Amino acid sequence: MDRRHFLKSSAFFTIAAATGARTASRPALPAGAASNSLNRFGLYRFAQGVASGDPRARSIVFWTRCVPAPADEQHHAKRAMRAVPLRLEVSTQPDFSALIANVPLSASPDYDFTVRTKVTALSPNTTYHYRFIADDDMSASGVARTAPDENEANDLIRFAWINCQDWGVNHWQAMTLLADESDLAFVVHVGDYIYETVGGPRSDAVETAHPALKLPDAKRLADGTLYADSLEDYRTLYRTYRSDPRLQTLHQRLPMIAVWDDHEFSDDCWQDHQVYTNEERQVTRRRRNANRAWAEYMPVDWSDVRFEPDNPSFMNIRIYRDFRFGMLMHLVMTDERLYRDDHVVSEAAIAHAHLHDPVHGNDAAGSRYFVQQNVLQRFETWDTRHLGRAPSILGPEQTQWWKDTMRRSPAVWKVWGNEVMLNRLWAVMPGAPKDPAARLVIDCDSWDGYPAHKHDLLSWLKEQGIHNAVSISGDLHAFQCGVVRDDPDPVRGTPVIVDFVCAGISSTSFYAYVKAGWSGTPFASLATTPARLDAFLKTNNPDLCHADHDAHGYASVTVTPEHFSVVFNKMKPLNPDGTAPADALLDRTRLTVPRDAVEVRVERL
Repeated sequence: MDRRHFLKSSAFFTIAAATGARTASRPALPAGAASNSLNRFGLYRFAQGVASGDPRARSIVFWTRCVPAPADEQHHAKRAMRAVPLRLEVSTQPDFSALIANVPLSASPDYDFTVRTKVTALSPNTTYHYRFIADDDMSASGVARTAPDENEANDLIRFAWINCQDWGVNHWQAMTLLADESDLAFVVHVGDYIYETVGGPRSDAVETAHPALKLPDAKRLADGTLYADSLEDYRTLYRTYRSDPRLQTLHQRLPMIAVWDDHEFSDDCWQDHQVYTNEERQVTRRRRNANRAWAEYMPVDWSDVRFEPDNPSFMNIRIYRDFRFGMLMHLVMTDERLYRDDHVVSEAAIAHAHLHDPVHGNDAAGSRYFVQQNVLQRFETWDTRHLGRAPSILGPEQTQWWKDTMRRSPAVWKVWGNEVMLNRLWAVMPGAPKDPAARLVIDCDSWDGYPAHKHDLLSWLKEQGIHNAVSISGDLHAFQCGVVRDDPDPVRGTPVIVDFVCAGISSTSFYAYVKAGWSGTPFASLATTPARLDAFLKTNNPDLCHADHDAHGYASVTVTPEHFSVVFNKMKPLNPDGTAPADALLDRTRLTVPRDAVEVRVERL
């Protein structure tokens, strides 16, 4: 279907122009109708709340899910097959006394009753209130702010970023603290909004507020873990995650700019391949199901990206895009899963070398994690000959887009929304010989695992003289900050970018994984405490300015013409009774990059 026609005709992607200066008053609701700040449940429900996203100077995307309320079984079944008529109201006034947009919509069961509308012709740097109405039922009201005009010489932007919010471990109180921060303009999500796996072995407790997830069509792994497979499975995950009132409040108060990482589809995935076993099975239908559910549930702007639900390819979606916030900041968001080549070191080859099962086994250790550096180099050389280019995370087309976007940016700060760690994380284990064969690359699912591609991007920043580049990352389940060089050797390399890695909202910490993995080995003493592991990794990686690998929380950012300043907000663990701590903040660390200097100042707050 022609893309332009699809955008105009589909209820899934309703594009509405703002009504400019026209004012309109909403008809009075019947006596007893709920206030505009609360969900009112009559004939229809807004059980997943409201959301806004992709704020630009003159547009914002607004989202909700509206479903028929349960009634008697016969009538509910009929109503569940019909689209729900509703409308969006947008106003500069919190009481909606004057509307600047009043948009008729239709929530179709074909798209799980989700709708999103891009309202255009808005004013830059302006706060808007919005809500959805179906019959006499009203959603919660949300608030969102447009970006400054691209040519505005603004002197302050505040935002936050988050990642890795596993429903099944720890707690989500970081969202409450984030939603309560003043003066934030938006929140960035760099991936793992949902986790596709349910149950199985867990090292962390889960808060009592989160009941166990149930997936209708899940498949089972050898260790008992269930994973999402069908479209209904992925929709169930998003519906459940969005039922949490803390996440709903966060969406209600701040527009979100989101990309995915791996768990929106499958752990450590590449393209349409799942890697639960050495087989690395290609599962195109499953990938497409994950794509579609993400598209349905995230408040993203489909007028400058692409989603083709009827395209049979797994590449039926493109989510990389960029955002300007005046002349101060340019945010460049990449997709590091859909176009990535297979991990450089073959899992099956490592399995054969150790006489393991090359199909049903799982040799992530040695191929994706704790990989000998000389083995990585040999496989990369072979892969480069096979592909005719170095294996990459972004793929050729997106790589060129990234370079062009960074080079042409007139903004002071170029901020890369980057899903996986850019910092170097190598280690030489105690007692090992001092030669390259003994050096381990700890995480080859991150940028370290694609060394030639990483070098290409970073050396290009150096050659082009692009200054004030910073990366905001996730995935590792740790707080990190480091200087990243075009050559990872501190003796030869030139610092070109600073990578800030934010800990997960709730996902099991990197420290907990390492401690469990090294238990009973000669290396167990390196992880007896979080401080010992942090010290070991910083000694092996001197460009790390800050490391806290046993952490949960979020990062907030203050951007001025002279400084890019990040605060890592670390949360307390669960209470002994499984409840989330009401006073959740444990500590805060501020890390500041001065303009025109690839260096970091660290201070505890």
